[in-house]
Amino acid sequence: MSQLFRFGVSLSKNLVEKFDRLIKEKKYTNRSKAIGDLIRQELVKKEWEEGKKIAGAITLIYNHHKREILNKIIHVQHNFNKVIISTQHIHLDHNNCLEIIAIKGNSKETQELFDALKSIKGVKHVTLNMSSTGRGID
Repeated sequence: MSQLFRFGVSLSKNLVEKFDRLIKEKKYTNRSKAIGDLIRQELVKKEWEEGKKIAGAITLIYNHHKREILNKIIHVQHNFNKVIISTQHIHLDHNNCLEIIAIKGNSKETQELFDALKSIKGVKHVTLNMSSTGRGID
């Protein structure tokens, strides 16, 4: 673990009060942890914007009765096998499936995978959850 560094921050009373209410809602035990998480969130976003090696997950919901949809999804996944490290298929009900795709690699390629999946007719909803490989966001 890295060394702790203490520093002061000057903010308006109104902003601090709002921040304190927010961190209480989010179950933080102190401001330092909340501020650290906000900083890390921005560092992860920067990694994605700069095209660095990243990790994350794509989730999609689709109706498996839609003609050829599963073949289309699998075809796209095969085209991006360098960034896909794992997939999980879950049956939500008789009609709907959830696919979770764990990704690791270049952020540009993962964005292309996300765009290809969301463009498939019959896919109801897709999300891209950006994260980091953990390096450089101590």
